[in-house]
Amino acid sequence: MTRAELLADDPLWLILMKVVVVMLIGPIMTIGLIVGERKIVGRMQNRPGPNRVGPYGLGQSLADAIKLPFKEQIIPDTADRKIYFMAPLITVVPALIGLAAIPFGPEVTIFGERTVLQLIELPVSVLLVLAGASIGVYGIVLAGWSSGSPYPLLGGLRSAAQVISYEIAMGLSIIGVALYAQSLATGDIVAAQQNGWYFWLLLPSFVIYLISMVGETNRAPFDLPEAESELVGGFHTEYSSMKFAMFFLAEYTNMVIVSAFATTLFLGGWMAPWPLSAIGDGMLNTGWWPVLWFFGKMLIVLFGFVWLRGTLPRFRYDQFMKLGWKVLIPAGLIWVVVISAVRAVRTSADISTGQILVVGGIVIAVLVLLSLLLPEKEVPPEDSVPVTGGDYPVPPVDLKVPETTPRQKALRARQKTEQKRPASVTSGKENADGDV
Repeated sequence: MTRAELLADDPLWLILMKVVVVMLIGPIMTIGLIVGERKIVGRMQNRPGPNRVGPYGLGQSLADAIKLPFKEQIIPDTADRKIYFMAPLITVVPALIGLAAIPFGPEVTIFGERTVLQLIELPVSVLLVLAGASIGVYGIVLAGWSSGSPYPLLGGLRSAAQVISYEIAMGLSIIGVALYAQSLATGDIVAAQQNGWYFWLLLPSFVIYLISMVGETNRAPFDLPEAESELVGGFHTEYSSMKFAMFFLAEYTNMVIVSAFATTLFLGGWMAPWPLSAIGDGMLNTGWWPVLWFFGKMLIVLFGFVWLRGTLPRFRYDQFMKLGWKVLIPAGLIWVVVISAVRAVRTSADISTGQILVVGGIVIAVLVLLSLLLPEKEVPPEDSVPVTGGDYPVPPVDLKVPETTPRQKALRARQKTEQKRPASVTSGKENADGDV
C-alpha cells in the first residue's frame, strides 16, 4: 500500500492521536528553543545565559509561560478591538497546521495498526506547507493596523513586503526539487532522495531556500518588522500578556515548520545519513529510528537560526529588499532555467550526470575568464557632494567660514534702526503700570 492508502485506512482514534501530537510539536519545541537559543547566544557572547530557574536555567521557558497569562492586558484606546484580538489567532493557527503534511518517518505499527508517521498526504502537500507558513503574515499586518499606532503599522507593512519578496524566492527554490522528484507530495520527495540528498545536487536551490526561510520568519538579521532601533518593538508593540505570547509561539513554530520543510526537501527527510544508512542493509531506515534522524537534522537547521542571530547585525531595509529582489529572485529564475535545460537534455539524450557536470564546469570557467579579460569600466567623476553615513554633506577641506552671516547682518541693521527711532511720550495722567 502507498502512503496515501495507509493514511486513508487509519481509524479515527489513530487520526486523533496524530492530530494531538502534531499540534503539540510546535509548543513543545518552542519551550526548548527559547532556553536553547538564550544559552547558545550567551555562550557565543561569553556570558552564562539563563541560570536561575531550575537546574542550569532549564525552567526559564516554563516560568515565562506561567508569568505571561498573569500580566496585565493593556489595550490602546485607538485600537480596533475585534481585529486586535483576532490578529494573534490568525498568526498562530496556520503555524500549527503546517506540520500536518510533513513526513516524520516510514511505515510503522501503532497498537497493531499499520500506518505512516504523517497526518495527511496530498498530491500538493508542498503547497499546503507554503500556504501555512505564509498566511500568518495576515495576522502580523492586521496586528500592526489594528493597534492604532504608527510604529506597529510600519512594522506590519514591512512584514508584508518582506514575505512577498522572499516567498517568491522560496517558491523558485522549490521548483528544482519538484522537477527532480516529479511530484509535489512530501512523501514522494523524500522517497526520491533514496540515492542522494538534494542539498548537494541542487545546492543553489538549497542556499536560496535557507536565506528565504530566515527572511520569511522575520528572524535576525532580517527582523526588520520588529526592529527596536526604529520601531520600538514593531508590529506587536501594543500587545501584552497572552496575546504577545501567541506571537512568540507563532514565530518559533514557523521556525520549526521551515526547518522541517528544509529537512524534507533537501536533507533526505527521515532517512539516515550515509554511514548509518549502510548498516544492516538499511536497518536504521525502518521502524522508529527515522524519527531520530529527522529531528536531528531539523535541530541542525534550527541551530543555524541561532547562529545567525548571534553573528550577523541587522540589515538596513534597502539592503534587505535589494537582496530579495535583485539577487535571490534573479538567481532563482536562472537556476530554474538551468535545471529545466538539464532535465530536458537528460530526457531526450543518453547523457550521464558526469558529462553534464563537465560541460557545465567548462562553461562556468569560460565565463569567469571572459569576465577577467574584459576591461574595467571607467567611472566618470561625479559632481555630487559626498555625504557622511548620516546623509549630511561633507564640508570641503579649504572651507572658509565667513565672519558674519547674512542673518547676523540683518539683526545688526535692525538694532541700529531701533536705536535711531525717537522714544514715545506717555500721558502724564498715567503711571508706569497703566493705572489712571
